Amino acid sequence: MIQSATKFRSKVLPFSGGDDRLRLFAGSANVPLAQEVARYLGLGLGPMVRKSFADGEIYVQVQESIRGCDVYLIQPTCRPVNDHLTELLIMIDACRRASARQITAVMPYYGYARADRKTAGRESITAKLVANLIVQSGANRIIAMDLHSAQIQGYFDIPCDHVYGSPVLFQYLLEKQLTDMVVVSPDVGGVARARAFAKKLNDSPIAIVDKRRQSHNVAEVMNVVGDVAGKTAVLVDDMIDTAGTIYEAAKLLRQQGARQVYACATHAVFSPPAIERLSSGVFEEVIVTNTTPMDEDKQFPQLKVLSVANLIGETIWRVHEDTSVSSMFR
Repeated sequence: MIQSATKFRSKVLPFSGGDDRLRLFAGSANVPLAQEVARYLGLGLGPMVRKSFADGEIYVQVQESIRGCDVYLIQPTCRPVNDHLTELLIMIDACRRASARQITAVMPYYGYARADRKTAGRESITAKLVANLIVQSGANRIIAMDLHSAQIQGYFDIPCDHVYGSPVLFQYLLEKQLTDMVVVSPDVGGVARARAFAKKLNDSPIAIVDKRRQSHNVAEVMNVVGDVAGKTAVLVDDMIDTAGTIYEAAKLLRQQGARQVYACATHAVFSPPAIERLSSGVFEEVIVTNTTPMDEDKQFPQLKVLSVANLIGETIWRVHEDTSVSSMFR
């Protein structure tokens, strides 16, 4: 069961019919999340035909007039990434050719984000390539959630509203009233994220798992920077893919005397063997959101799924009304 954990002060009322220009459409990647967003806004999802030809080509047709409308297309580019990305591009193009006034791609999960810079020669920066494809297909604005790195916002030559999923995570943790919490970054690159998370959790202390390889074919050396003995450790990351890093970090925290270990992440990618690692008993709870679909094969006893539908719905409403998005959780 997916729990909605985010409340907002503003009152969103159902729209009154054909006068309003806001239209919501969903790609095939995460229809249940799109339906939740529509309910929050008091809207229905617009009719759209999405199908594939026998050779795998994707076909999209908008089945209502959107001329002069502000269209929001909800489509995370999760597994299968290439299909869902292509479908999003075709949806944008279909809306552009149908004379939509403004097209916003709502991407709860932004695929290809991990290659966001060159770390070696002769490699692609796919985060920028995908941004170019989305812009060239006709999108006027992006709403993205927890990008792998904040710099990706600058890859778009159109406005990009970057929304964080962390509010639903730390609200849930605060309601659990855990004691002696320490927020842990599973690697050095996530320190800024852990620090911001800890500030919201009553200024909890932070710790860092420092992982380094001395040389080729030599095992990694892992150390904990910070005090975790006897404490409730909360590992924080933007995504969990194969769970290798966060699993090894959790085992190390246990060895260093952590009383309990929780894992928190916005995006539950969960590629094999993630489920086996996360359900091995090293975590008290694995807390994620529904930015990607949480199918039956991703379920395990320690899993807790929180909904970001209200957060996305509120963001859409504020963008449409030209009010501040950054002030939502101040």
